[in-house]
Amino acid sequence: MKPQELRASAALAAVFSVRLLGLFMIYPVFAAYAGTLAGANPYLIGEALGIYGLTQGLLQIPFGLLSDRIGRKVMIVFGLALFGLGSAVAAISTTIGGVIIGRALQGGGAVGSVILALVADLTGEDNRTAAMAMVGVTIGASFLVALLAGPVVASFIGVAGIFWLMVALGLVGIAITQFVVPNPPRIRVHRDAEAVPALLGAVLRNRELLRLDLGIFALHAMLTASFLVVPDLLRSTVGVAVHDQWLLYLPVLLISIAAMVPAIIVAEKYRRMKGVFVSAVLGLLASQIMLFFSLTLSSSVAAIFYREIVLRPAAVAEVFA
Repeated sequence: MKPQELRASAALAAVFSVRLLGLFMIYPVFAAYAGTLAGANPYLIGEALGIYGLTQGLLQIPFGLLSDRIGRKVMIVFGLALFGLGSAVAAISTTIGGVIIGRALQGGGAVGSVILALVADLTGEDNRTAAMAMVGVTIGASFLVALLAGPVVASFIGVAGIFWLMVALGLVGIAITQFVVPNPPRIRVHRDAEAVPALLGAVLRNRELLRLDLGIFALHAMLTASFLVVPDLLRSTVGVAVHDQWLLYLPVLLISIAAMVPAIIVAEKYRRMKGVFVSAVLGLLASQIMLFFSLTLSSSVAAIFYREIVLRPAAVAEVFA
């Protein structure tokens, strides 16, 4: 990859990450916070957590198409400004309705498709896959860091403070876009990186893609639903305070990464993509069944893990400090 391509890819990956960092950071702590807002009930709490995904999904293609006409960087800055506005609305809201509006505005800053199109504009075809991989790695790293940092940050500045932090991260993203990301020599249409209106009908009729879309939808729905119940479950059944729950998330994420890397290698090297994919789906199904039928056992295991692996070493360290 040429130096200018590396710089452009890294800068755009950073823009992607600062936005996602704030969005993901709210997940582990949102349910408990939202329960204190006026008018909150389980349905509205779930709507507040997930509505950003709806507006983001609806606006990805329009943002991409508009960027073809008025410029990539213009749309990225506009999207990040909308994200920051939504974050501020959520931060000052004392009702669940206000937070829902703020979260919808956050998702309205749907710059993902535009960033990928700009990556394609600024890289050659030979290096585009590596550039897209850099963005993908950044997304995964943002999720990992945010999931662990969210409870800790919330213990210092509160959940409203995290929303204000999102405003700051949005401003950082705008600064990177304006002053670090180079201007593309020209805007081009990339079939592999953005929406092509002529192909939308064919995509919507493709059954294989529709099945994959449904699977991704289900996966994200399960992820969001889990963060609506798991933090409170850990607090009520295991006694783990919200700001300490990262101590349980960390080993789970590390084990997941350790299992994921060999699976990717097998899928890519031995052309077993579908087999690995189906195995992952079956593993996910098995885990949900185990949680449903063995909630007491799962809670007991988590409690033992928390006591023996987290609290006991901490107590020993305190003695020798």
